[in-house]
Amino acid sequence: MTVEMVKMSSKGQIVIPLGMRTEICASEGTMFAIVSGRDSIVLKKVAMPSKEELICELKEIAKEGTKRAQKLGIKEKDVLDLIHKARNNKKK
Repeated sequence: MTVEMVKMSSKGQIVIPLGMRTEICASEGTMFAIVSGRDSIVLKKVAMPSKEELICELKEIAKEGTKRAQKLGIKEKDVLDLIHKARNNKKK
């Protein structure tokens, strides 16, 4: 584990030292989750899926939804009615 000192700017910005950025393969646009507690802040690099990965995952979700709908006997034409019923029940 590497430890370095950095100074926060008047805008609340800090610079992650180059060596640490290199160590974790972070470059411009890298996303981080930030967790704070008491007097500590932890940055966790978050991998963002590619467009292709997202499309693939959404296709899998759609397949699963189709299987569940078929199992329940729900047809595409039933969907709007089900949405309206669910919204009306939510208002009550």
